Amino acid sequence: MSSAGHTGSVITQFSTAALSLGMLITCGSAVAAPHSDEISGLGRALFFDTNLSINRNQSCASCHDPGQAFSDSRDNGVSGAVSLGDDGVSLGDRNTPGTTYAFLIPDFHKNDKDEYVGGYFLDGRAATMVDQAAAPFVNPLEMAMPDVAAVVDRVRENPAYVESFRKNYGESIFLDSDKAFRALTESIVAFERTALFAPFDSKYDRYLRGEYELTIEEELGRVLFFSQLINCSSCHLLDTREFSPGEIFSNHRYHNIGVPTNKQVRARNGVDVSHRDLGLLENPEVGDPGLAGKFRVPSLRNVAVTGPYMHNGVFQDLATAILFYNRFTLSNRKSQTNPETGELWGEPEVAETIDLELLREGQPMADNHIVALVAFLTALTDQRYESVLDQQSSP
Repeated sequence: MSSAGHTGSVITQFSTAALSLGMLITCGSAVAAPHSDEISGLGRALFFDTNLSINRNQSCASCHDPGQAFSDSRDNGVSGAVSLGDDGVSLGDRNTPGTTYAFLIPDFHKNDKDEYVGGYFLDGRAATMVDQAAAPFVNPLEMAMPDVAAVVDRVRENPAYVESFRKNYGESIFLDSDKAFRALTESIVAFERTALFAPFDSKYDRYLRGEYELTIEEELGRVLFFSQLINCSSCHLLDTREFSPGEIFSNHRYHNIGVPTNKQVRARNGVDVSHRDLGLLENPEVGDPGLAGKFRVPSLRNVAVTGPYMHNGVFQDLATAILFYNRFTLSNRKSQTNPETGELWGEPEVAETIDLELLREGQPMADNHIVALVAFLTALTDQRYESVLDQQSSP
């Protein structure tokens, strides 16, 4: 059906949990459940339905695999850096983020310091989660449906959907395609807001509850992360209290850290290698050239299983992503070399707005510090994905 079944044990856990919440559409009608569970169940079915793409072969789950923390688990001919469209040819230009904990991202807005915060996609152009859920269906590089009416027509092909839509959104819901499409996206978001997307049961969460003792490396990584020595917390903490539960490890603001162009992707997706992804400035609500090249700080939850890294998937390994920051605090040649290529890191895609002052704060990281940080960040992996980590570490 889609790539969603690539990690069998995880899918079994996922489906069992979903069933226990009354979150499946079966036998042509909605499973009996409280109203909110019926809507999230409808959303779950829509999330996995490949019939809602132009060639009937791509669903939301194709790029947001529940077996890989709802990130794209496919290689796509570019080492997983970007996602493949419904036509089997089209490639995006940005890495697909995992959607675990995504419902905790605030809507796009300005804070009291006049800074842009939150929003969906890496440039915040979808102000709300519902806006984000709507976009892939009619994006020609993704599910490629011609318009929302065509998506609704596909929904109406399924008697179970028709019954559930009318039951939960009113008998007249299909008289207006825009309203029916809105109901579709709201249902998907209801599913994405369930506890399945935010279990808060990683080793770190269990450590906070006194249920797990961090290893020596994990503990060193934790101390480093929350310290002012290496400055991770400037961007990757919303609540600066060290033992705050519910932290998703992002302040949801926008920064340019000087990420180089992913030339492998550009060689395959038809975008000229000289093209500059302007990040936040691609958002139609933003007009300040000083914000070019800035991207929303991602959550670090499940980061160890959702690579490649950076907005364009240019780095394969989590340690490489951490090493990249060392180039701003160290001046020796080793710090200027990408260990994955053996070459210099490459020129930043957008050089004039790099947040150099922020990046130069803190101390250079020693090799053992990087190992420890990787260990701590790995401890932010949801418990159901620990088996994925085991697979990644197998020879």
